[in-house]
Amino acid sequence: MNTTIRAESGDTSADFWNDHATVLTRESADGLFHAFAALHAGPFADMVRMVARMPLAEREGLVIEKSGDRQYGPEEIVALSHRADFPA
Repeated sequence: MNTTIRAESGDTSADFWNDHATVLTRESADGLFHAFAALHAGPFADMVRMVARMPLAEREGLVIEKSGDRQYGPEEIVALSHRADFPA
């Protein structure tokens, strides 16, 4: 989000973590009807937290799709959960 109020960019770490996201299986992530295949949906931080806590075997078959069609695979999800700015 960009704003011109007081010349602030509006882009913050909170915006990144609060974006809408969905958890999908890898197979359904690239399909035409992938929006209907969402297993879970909510704020990006919550989806990262949930998937990162899953057992490796379960996590390997999932991706998180964040607003803007950016997909994060299992390795990226775990790395995101360890970032210094990850919400507690």
